[in-house]
Amino acid sequence: MKIFEEIESEVQSYARSFPRVFNKAQGEYLYDTEGNQYLDFLAGAGTLNYGHNNPIFKKELLKYIESDGITHGLDLHTNAKGNFLNTFNDKILKPRNMDYMVQFTGPTGANAVETAMKLARKIKQRETIISFTNGYHGVTLGALASTGNQHHRGGAGMLLTGVDTLPYDGYMGDDIDTTAYLDKVLTDSSSGVDHPAAIIVETVQGEGGITAASFSWLQNIEKICKKHDILLIVDDIQAGCGRTGTFFSFDEVGIQPDIITMSKSLSGYGLPFAIVLFKPEHDIWKPGEHNGTFRGNNLAFVTAEAAINHYWSDDLFSKEVKRKGKYMYDRINKIIDQYGEGNFSSRGRGMFQGINCVSGELASKITKLAFKNGLMIETSGADDHVIKFLCPLTISDQNLKRGIDILEDAIETVCAKVKNFDEEVDYFDENYEVEEE
Repeated sequence: MKIFEEIESEVQSYARSFPRVFNKAQGEYLYDTEGNQYLDFLAGAGTLNYGHNNPIFKKELLKYIESDGITHGLDLHTNAKGNFLNTFNDKILKPRNMDYMVQFTGPTGANAVETAMKLARKIKQRETIISFTNGYHGVTLGALASTGNQHHRGGAGMLLTGVDTLPYDGYMGDDIDTTAYLDKVLTDSSSGVDHPAAIIVETVQGEGGITAASFSWLQNIEKICKKHDILLIVDDIQAGCGRTGTFFSFDEVGIQPDIITMSKSLSGYGLPFAIVLFKPEHDIWKPGEHNGTFRGNNLAFVTAEAAINHYWSDDLFSKEVKRKGKYMYDRINKIIDQYGEGNFSSRGRGMFQGINCVSGELASKITKLAFKNGLMIETSGADDHVIKFLCPLTISDQNLKRGIDILEDAIETVCAKVKNFDEEVDYFDENYEVEEE
């Protein structure tokens, strides 16, 4: 449509990678206005873990709307919110022996991070937060200060303060334990790093390139936090809600964060929804001290309750995600062995995996060709050099295989052309642009 070129801001990004007009979606499929079908390995950047228009959630949502249920409720007590809280407490928190308060924030992941950082500073009466290299926590100013990517940081237009960035697991190489460096920095009063209020960490860095921290590294981070009287914030916005195989990405790690942020797939249906969890002793907010007009999205409460009831009442779904994750891992590593020539490598955990192509240019060629052949898949990392698998967790085995087949064909084709002809390849011809309607 011409309107996109006429008045939509140049800030758009995904629309540049996937230049079509989409009008329908179901499960793991997206459809454009010309009737073309695409397998969706983007899934709203991890927001649609249960697929597009999940029929189980849709049924509950339509029933709620038909009954004139409350849509917008600020922080008023509503049946929808109460039902969500009861379900979340009974089926997520209690089975894990997690004693946490739930705060409803503005409905974005960035606002949840802002809330968590603000609360940590309020609790400890200290300003500094420690984040990690290649971390991504949002692009509002507070969250952006803890985000590593220079492209995003450059959009701030001002100096970003209050956060010190230290090396993530593996950043200095596999043989260097960066938690030892972190402990030394915090122990040395002349390190230049002020005593922080909190450390914020992703167990698997999504936008940072699908880098998964080892369990031992995460356990050491928790030990350091306790040793130095620092709060541990786990940003589970993209890695949570089952993406790694368990509801929380740290379920099998053996840690108990002080604060947890969640959003993206929490509503299950793509509806905006975010929460912050924290231990009861940390609930020192004064009424209204952090608020937001849309923190009471009751439609999201309805679908979030349905998601938990259907997928997290037992461990069957978790086992399925792990099984599919194992298949992904095996396929990815076979592809790397066949076409990587020592340059490609695999990353991630569960169904949160990626292929490190080293070159952003090469990764872009591959994903463009894959899209032309019916697969939507994005890249991540500092140089967009990692092909990022984010298909719905509910994807059928047949479509999971087909999606990876499409990607493998694209990798084979691109690698052959680059190797044999050493030429720039543009797989979008003039007929493969967004056409005016």
